[in-house]
Amino acid sequence: MGWRERTRVLVCAWAVLVVAGCGSTGNEGEGPLEAPASEEPAPEVPVPDPLEEQPPPGGPVVVEPTEPEPVPEQPRPPPPMFQPGFHQALRWSYSTGSVTFRLRVPVGRAGERVRLAFRAGDGNLVLRKATVAQAGPNGSLASAPVAVTFSGTPGFSVGARTRVVSDPVSLPVGFRDELAVSFEVQGALAVSAIHALPGSYVRSGAYASVTGPLGGTAWDRAVGLATVDVEGPPARAFVALGDSITEGYIDELDDTRLAWPSVAEAQLGVPFANAGVSGQGFYDALMNLDAEVLSLQGITDCVVLLGTNDLSALDMGGLQSRMNTLVSRLQPFCRLWVGTLLPKEKSNHGNYEVVKKQRLEMNAWIRATFPDVIDFEAVTRQSGNVHLFLDGLEVDGIHPSAEGQRVMATEAARVLREAGVQPGPGVLIPAEGQP
Repeated sequence: MGWRERTRVLVCAWAVLVVAGCGSTGNEGEGPLEAPASEEPAPEVPVPDPLEEQPPPGGPVVVEPTEPEPVPEQPRPPPPMFQPGFHQALRWSYSTGSVTFRLRVPVGRAGERVRLAFRAGDGNLVLRKATVAQAGPNGSLASAPVAVTFSGTPGFSVGARTRVVSDPVSLPVGFRDELAVSFEVQGALAVSAIHALPGSYVRSGAYASVTGPLGGTAWDRAVGLATVDVEGPPARAFVALGDSITEGYIDELDDTRLAWPSVAEAQLGVPFANAGVSGQGFYDALMNLDAEVLSLQGITDCVVLLGTNDLSALDMGGLQSRMNTLVSRLQPFCRLWVGTLLPKEKSNHGNYEVVKKQRLEMNAWIRATFPDVIDFEAVTRQSGNVHLFLDGLEVDGIHPSAEGQRVMATEAARVLREAGVQPGPGVLIPAEGQP
């Protein structure tokens, strides 16, 4: 038997296998080989399961630690800021002895703190004490008065036309709340031309901390108090520049709440500071722009409705040049919206035929020149006569009625809403037709 045959026999015997085809042993007639009975059975050799994962050779497996996937950083909300919730230009001057004013002021912005800005008139002004609270009925307070300070002191003394801004005051306010601002003053105060704040009072003496009705005399002109800023999340904030139409003149019993900027504010849910001044044209607006408009902080948008008082006093070149100058000064400050001039059924100054011709030319130029236009004329004019108001929308052929102001506000709100203006944070606007 050769070595190959012996090897085959030994392997078959060791494995205790009876394999018919194990190969020839040289004895063709013999049966299959069996292991001797006296021998222990050979140990089983484990067969690796091909489905079971085997450790790689070469010792233990070392798992390297991995850095966790970074969590995307969430954008942080912008910090709160002060933006105007109320503003009046206060072009004129009023002098008084020692009195207390309590002004009822609507606020078009929500927040946790307020800041007040006072403005002197054409002489020195002394303010001894000021408080602010939620307004109650008949000149009373609906919350405890909170003292207002100025650089840590209760009052100030300043010269003519000086603007003084208070320290922040903790007082939560909601959108369209009405505040009672009480201040004891003596001297010259800046004042509005029209009667804008019904529900306000003045009384001789020092009564800024009185919680009940102030007493004294009804007073409805915006005086001394130029601006109420409210601290809250940053949002759109508008200022309207114009003449008596924007200031809100209607019929000698005026109310800034009825002026189109205030009505648009209520419809949109964003603040509208009112920088309208009765009788002004482009020249006056440019001369007072720094004090009455550019001094405001947090303004994002400006609406300009000016020019009707300049018709016939300037030629078309002059009208357009002054509008362009105003626009160039405002554009670094705010996004600009330009309004078309309302119908004018008569003219108190200048040749009426010239006024009519220039107004139409000015409106055509505004529509063709500026990308953002609010077409006030289109919603207030008669379809058959561009120089006449729709019935019920005017009081004297020049100034819109309260309904006319509402129509103007609705058009402004529509244009701005379609341009993406949304209510301020937390402000809920009722659906159209609901209270």
